[in-house]
Amino acid sequence: MYAAYFGLKENPFKLSPEPGYLFLSEQHRDALNYLIYGIKEKKGFILISGDIGTGKTTLCRTLLNLLEDSVETALIFNTAISDVELLETVVAEFGIEIPRETGTKKAYVDALNGFLLQNFAAGRNAVLLIDEAQNLSHGVLEQIRMLSNLETEKEKLLQIILIGQPELKATLTKPALRQLNERITVRYDLRPLSAGEVVAYIHHRLSVAGGPGKVSFTKGAYRLVDDFSEGIPRRINALCDRALLIAYTKNIVKIDRKIIRHAARDIGSEYFQKTISSTKKLWQRLTT
Repeated sequence: MYAAYFGLKENPFKLSPEPGYLFLSEQHRDALNYLIYGIKEKKGFILISGDIGTGKTTLCRTLLNLLEDSVETALIFNTAISDVELLETVVAEFGIEIPRETGTKKAYVDALNGFLLQNFAAGRNAVLLIDEAQNLSHGVLEQIRMLSNLETEKEKLLQIILIGQPELKATLTKPALRQLNERITVRYDLRPLSAGEVVAYIHHRLSVAGGPGKVSFTKGAYRLVDDFSEGIPRRINALCDRALLIAYTKNIVKIDRKIIRHAARDIGSEYFQKTISSTKKLWQRLTT
């Protein structure tokens, strides 16, 4: 809506995960390297965790674009499923044909094993990525562990990447899932961006969108974006998108503290999820 006004090709702060907009902070670059390392070295299990909006899904989609053609991939993002539905989805994602009427757990596992053995014989790798893994039940997580038993005498046939919120790590520490937790040898926890990275992130998004165009942020505006967003990319996007919309309606191009405060009030304090102990005073100080 406002892109042309600011001299941009498109909206730079869309909330949807787009690999082309991935900001490779030092930690995001490290996480991507961990993923590639775990896949190439066939480590079996890889865990990427992080709070809502830290860029886990974007990182996952970027990885898919970077993998070589010799890697077969399956992506699961609907995790409110049973163990049988998991197997059915994995088989379908890998393009394995199996008559629906024979869709037992054994039939699915046998078909998957046959596919993986053929894939291995052809010198190919196979990767299963599970996004929003914190929603998986214990039974499904145990079934995933069983899939890691599909291997040759020397290496794993299937590399499994679990991507989820911090509660996934807590779930995996429970005694019932100890065997799965011990098999995860590659782990990385995504943290919020630093104040300096928040500035670099905004510059990066504007640049990818064809800018910076006529848009400029004052130093005070950057500081407020960092305060409100707490370094969470998704919150930065929401705040900057609203700020640019407000600037557009006011026919101005410089984003200052006043515009950021206006944007934060429009969105509401609940969105930013600050701790209740300091929220009220901080919110009043920042928005007034």
